[in-house]
This record gives sequence, C-alpha cells and structure tokens, in this order.
Amino acid sequence: MNRLSVTILSITMCLGACAPKHSDYSHFETLSDQGWAYGDTVTFTPAKIEHEGLRRLAVAVRHNNDYEYSNLWLEITLSDSLTVRRDTVNIILADRFGRWKGSGIGPSIQTQATVSPDMNITGESQVAVRHVMRVDTLRGIDQIGITVDNPDNN
Repeated sequence: MNRLSVTILSITMCLGACAPKHSDYSHFETLSDQGWAYGDTVTFTPAKIEHEGLRRLAVAVRHNNDYEYSNLWLEITLSDSLTVRRDTVNIILADRFGRWKGSGIGPSIQTQATVSPDMNITGESQVAVRHVMRVDTLRGIDQIGITVDNPDNN
C-alpha cells in the first residue's frame, strides 16, 4: 500500500510539473480578410488583471502562407491614466531560406515576441497594436494578440 501511495504521488507531481503555465491575460483579435490597413490599430484592455505589479508583455501574430514578408514591424503602445509607453517590435516570421519559424497546425502559423519583460500593467491599462510596415495594407495576417504574464510564473 505504501508503494502505491508513493507511485501515485510521484505521477501526480510529474503531471503537475508538466502542466502549462496560464497567462494573466491573453486575447486575439481577428483581422479583416481584405488585409490589415496601415492606419488600423487593434486595442486590448486586459481588464482581468486584478493585482498591480510588473508583468511580461508579449505580442503574437497568426499568419498564413499569403504573407509576403519574412518579418513584421509592430508599434505597441501601453497607456494608463498616468503614462504612455511606446515600443517598436520586429517579429521575425521566417528564416533566411523562407521557412516559417512559428508553430501551428493547418494554414495558420503563430509566432510570439516579448515586448517587455517588466511592464507595470493593470486592469486599467490599454495596449494598442498597429503595423508599421512600409505598405498600405498587409495581407496574410489572420490574427493579432497579446499575452500578459507574471514573470515569477515562468
């Protein structure tokens, strides 16, 4: 009986260690089939975040094979009632041979990049994302999203 208890406890601990980490906030917005226009900004409000503190902000893009470029330049604006912080992120989507770097099953490929490992994000914050590529309309981008994590959970 003692061996059985130890075995069950060991298996439970291993499964718990393999469980995926959950984000404080994660959300994706689907973009138009006609493309993502240069002036279109996608805004996220991570209202589910209850406690103040430093968090890791990441942006993710889901694209398909119609995307013509190997990278994607994004402007990320984090604002709250007191401050505005703006960063530019270059997400590398393909290697130098044109092979997609992200992961996914089917026609959509997802790639994620950290914007900042330590931003003060609260439920009052807004995160705005827009592309700053040198074209009027990007085709092949299916969805854009953000993930907010507590860095202590990673």
